[in-house]
Formats: sequence, C-alpha cells, structure tokens
Amino acid sequence: MKTGRTGLFVVVAVLSAPLSHGQSNAPFQIMETTIGQVHAAYKSGKLTVRQLVQGYLDRIKAYDQRGPKINCIITVNSNALEEADRLDQQYKRSGPVGPLHGIPVLVKDEIDTAGMPTTLGTVVFKDYRPPEDAFVVAKLRKAGAIILGKTTLSEFAAGDTYGSMFGATRNPYDLERTVGGSSGGSGAAITANFSTVALGEETFASIRRPGSWNGIVSMRPTAGLVSRTGMYDGYPSDAASMGPMARTVRDLAELLDVMAGYDPDDPLTALGVGKAPQSYTRSLDRNGLKGARIGILRESIGVASEPESEDFKKVNAVFAANVAELKAAGASVIDPVVIPGLKELQTKRAGNSAITDEALRVWLARNPASPFKTRADIQRSPDVDKIFPPPKAAQWKSTPGEPDLAKYGEYLAARQQLMINLMKVIADNRLDAIVHKSVEHQPTLIKDGMNPPYPSNKGIPILNTFLVYVPSITVPSGFTTDNLPVGITFLGGPYSEPTMLKLAYAYEQNTHHRIAPKTTPALP
Repeated sequence: MKTGRTGLFVVVAVLSAPLSHGQSNAPFQIMETTIGQVHAAYKSGKLTVRQLVQGYLDRIKAYDQRGPKINCIITVNSNALEEADRLDQQYKRSGPVGPLHGIPVLVKDEIDTAGMPTTLGTVVFKDYRPPEDAFVVAKLRKAGAIILGKTTLSEFAAGDTYGSMFGATRNPYDLERTVGGSSGGSGAAITANFSTVALGEETFASIRRPGSWNGIVSMRPTAGLVSRTGMYDGYPSDAASMGPMARTVRDLAELLDVMAGYDPDDPLTALGVGKAPQSYTRSLDRNGLKGARIGILRESIGVASEPESEDFKKVNAVFAANVAELKAAGASVIDPVVIPGLKELQTKRAGNSAITDEALRVWLARNPASPFKTRADIQRSPDVDKIFPPPKAAQWKSTPGEPDLAKYGEYLAARQQLMINLMKVIADNRLDAIVHKSVEHQPTLIKDGMNPPYPSNKGIPILNTFLVYVPSITVPSGFTTDNLPVGITFLGGPYSEPTMLKLAYAYEQNTHHRIAPKTTPALP
C-alpha cells in the first residue's frame, strides 16, 4: 500500500485510543457510523474530524494489511490528518463548510485525485499522477469531504478485483472469496468500516456486484446525472458511470446530492440538467413501499448463470424471502413480470473501439506530464505483460481493428427496443419499480478467479448497463446458508432516482439486513 510523504502510520496512536474529547465521556462509535451521526458528534463536541480520520486509519492499519489482510486500499492520503485539522479549525470559526463536512471518502482508483496516483490497479500506471481532481472529487472537497485514499479495482477497471498492482482483494465475509469487481475495493472498504462512504464506477456490473457481495448499498445512476471528467473511460463513452457506495440508503442519497450536477467538460451531463431534486433525501420515506407497485423479475438474467446449481438455488431462496418482505412492507407485488425480448435483445450488446480509444485519450490529456497519450503508448509499456489475468494482457498488447459499426448499430437499435419494452411493461402494470436479484450467484472463490479460465462475471445481471439510461440500486437483503451477503435491486425508468431511493430506503428500514462482517470488528 502506498502512502504520501508523511506516511500512513507515523501519526497512528495506540489502537485503543477513544474517539472522544471535550466534555463528553462517552466515546464515539466509529463502527457503522453514518454521515448524520458524525455531524451530530461534531456539533456536540464529542468528535473532531482528526479523531474520525485517525479512527479510520487505525482500522486500515489493523485490518487491511494486517489481520485478515482485506487488501482493498492502494493509496492513503498522506495529508488526510492535516486536512482534518484545517476542517476542525474552520468548524470552530464558522461551522461546517458544506454538507459533507469532515466526511472521509474512499475513491476507486480510476478516478483522479490530486496529490495521489491513479493506478487503475496496474503496475503500468503505478507512477501516474494526475495534477488535478476529477470533477466529482472537486465537488466533494468543496462540500467539506476528505479524500481518505484510493481503493483496489480490477486491472483497468474490467473484471474482478485482481491486479498486478496489489494482488487480490479478500471478501470480509469470507476471506477465501472475491469482493466482486470492478469497484470491489470500495465495496470491501465500506463494509469493513474503513471510511464513511466511497465512490465506485460501473460499465458492466462494477458497482452493483460488489455492493451485493459486500452487504452494502450502491447505485449506478442514470447516465448523464454524474460527471465522469477525470475518470478513466469517461466521455465520450456513455456506458461508464460513477456512482455512490455506502452502508445506508440515506448516506448514499446525501453523497449523490453532492455528486450530481452539470459539467460542461462531460456533455452527457446536459441530459441530466433539471433531473435532480433539491435533495434526494427528501424522497426517503420509511413507509415508501406501502401501496407501491413492484414488478418481480423472476427470469434468470445473470451472465453465465447456472439455475440448476446449488449455489444459484441458495441465492434464489433468499430472493423468495425478499419478495415476501416487500409484501409485508405494504407493496403490491406483480409477480412475475415478463419483459419481451429481454434475453434476446441483450445478446446484441457491442462496443465501439473508436469511442473507447477517444475516451482514453480525453482522460490522459488532462495530465500534460503523462507518459501515455494513446492506447499505443500503453501497449509499449515494459510492464504490459504483467497485466492480470493473462487474457487481459493479451487484449492490451493487441491493436483493435476498425469498429464494427454494423454490430454497434444493431446494439443501439436493440437498446432502444428493450428500453421501449421495459417502459411499456412499467406503464401497462403501473409499476413504481422492477425488482430482481442483484447477483444470481454467491461470490467466486479467489483461487478459482485467479486461475484459468478466470471466471469473473458469473451471475451478474447487466440489464441496467445494457440500457444505460436507467438507475439501479442494490440493497442488502439477507444472507445465504453459507453466511454470504445477498442484495436485491430496484430498477426504474430514466432519472427515477428519487423513487428508487424511496423504495430502497423503505425496504432497508423494514428489514435491517445489514450486518457488519466479523473479520473486521470494532478495535479494542
């Protein structure tokens, strides 16, 4: 794990130091704490930003590279404590600087943060240091957040959370299993209480899968709601979206409030203008499921899912209980709903290499000192053979041909048709949302994922990223008989984030399935 010039542990006191000061004798409980609880503690004088940051650094020291060795942090912000002191001083002078005052945030390491490398999880980019923040990171800092560090991801943000830069990230619920990818480091860090909230990114299933497999809440917003400037694989692509990850729906909504907004350097965000409410938290309603009409998607839609396997059946059993919970919370359940052409149309998914290469060029161009300007420069790196797994290295060493515009056109036509089919099902059934299993299989064993044939995407639904312009949020929904976390997903029409958050919050508050992993308990 990298640190900056001051080092991570120089300032670390004994692990048992209480997070309290001032007149209160009761220590602040860092475990499972929320943004609201942190801010209340600041106001009461029970907690300082420095103490909170130190508490998270203590936990990272104890559990990420020691103990269970979760291995989900690549870089820690060496200036985090200095920034905490500055925020504490500002708080004393004039109160909070913004809605995320003193809230530590971990960032997936494909999103630029000034003062820290952006490694993409690969030794190829181990020394890549962007000079300025990503658009969203700058917004977070302005809102008072502290960027605590950078999290692991699948190498080049594609696949499961393995990379030549760090190895493998372990699932805190079962250290022999993966955290999912590609935002697996952010998922593991949040469930292990290494920060309050985190940023992820999703092109295929990279936010929702680690959300489900790490027992947290995570959302891929509708494309155009959140800027990707300063993020690998951003504009002009439309599939990749940055998204919030948290332990609670309310924290996720508060994070999304700051993230959303128009950015002229990401023209896709023009589509989101006027689509965000004054605050997503206003949608949160414990009784939000009462009278809501929920369509249940029973059909298996996961990549390479095996419905006859015992593993699939364990997840399915939890989902059956989840449907009953929706009913108990007052929802009117339409079970099942069938979306015409669902599987057939999704087989038409195709990329456009010209757009991918241009997105890479745009991102690299933000760094005048970058040794890489194009894909060809990366191919010439002496470290390209170290990219993991080997099939991914072979892809980077090869030169893509001209884009197959016929296939890409077929995909766009299929995407439009499936969107129409989805919206017609929603309209005909007067649905508020469609619910499906977040992932149809349990987390993959690391030993399997790191050996041929390198299974990675088994069981992940990709409906939302096929359509691009729909929001999708996963919420903890229980545990299998193997004691592995499971999630359910609420999916709706374009820019229906307020409704999805309302329903997800109501489900969360009526079930309380979130349980912290035993491998990373409170420090003594």
